[in-house]
Amino acid sequence: MNVRPPAVAGAFYEGTAEGLRAQVQECFDANPPAPSKQRFVGGVVPHAGLMYSGHVAAAFYSRAELPKRFIILCPNHTGFGHFAAINREGAWKTPLGEVPIDTLLADALMSHSEILAEDWRAHAREHALEVQLPFLQMLIPDFTFVPICLGAHRYDYCEDIGHAIARVITGSREPVGILASSDLNHYEDQQTTLRKDQLAIGEVLKLDPRELWRVVDEFDVSMCGFIPTTTMLIAANQLGARTAELLKHATSGDINHDYAHVVGYAAMLVA
Repeated sequence: MNVRPPAVAGAFYEGTAEGLRAQVQECFDANPPAPSKQRFVGGVVPHAGLMYSGHVAAAFYSRAELPKRFIILCPNHTGFGHFAAINREGAWKTPLGEVPIDTLLADALMSHSEILAEDWRAHAREHALEVQLPFLQMLIPDFTFVPICLGAHRYDYCEDIGHAIARVITGSREPVGILASSDLNHYEDQQTTLRKDQLAIGEVLKLDPRELWRVVDEFDVSMCGFIPTTTMLIAANQLGARTAELLKHATSGDINHDYAHVVGYAAMLVA
């Protein structure tokens, strides 16, 4: 079995099992206890180093009623590999252990999409998806997932993959959660970032993928995962999603107190 080793352990998160468990628990402890678990169709979660955005991601993971199968969409920061890259077999490893890829789910997605292609290169050094796994490992150790890394600035490609996801989930006997990994605006001052973040957040909360795409382009919102988020929204709408909730919004300035060059983070739940 092919096993992808961790690419950012010791950098984006603690590199030992003991240290990582403690770090993820601190992220959960930074949020009030969830009043109840919420079923969801899709979610948006940030992917910076856990010391910066982990408490925001934890707001989603502690609130969501988590299934045991996931499709996780992330942006391609490295530029390597195919523009719609899927891993269809093997496992990913973190300091907390190995997580198996859901090959049946991956094959079903590829059979319904014209553009998804198996390619390990896009995933080999990509952090945006890897940093989600420790949260899930802490909460549901026996889950499976399909990793998809997206890098093409094409709305029609989002439609292709979003519709494929919706068709496959509709035919699944078990629940499947869709996660879109994304940070929000990057490296502008706090006031500018909060304003631009809200433009993107507002369209996610309206479940409007086309408007999200438009405002990101028109207002220069440097939301690195807007392609995965757009794809998730297309799938969620087709699956009958009716509501979206902002669970938490913060910036890197809240952690390092540098408000001149901040990155925005949000956790959102689509149901």
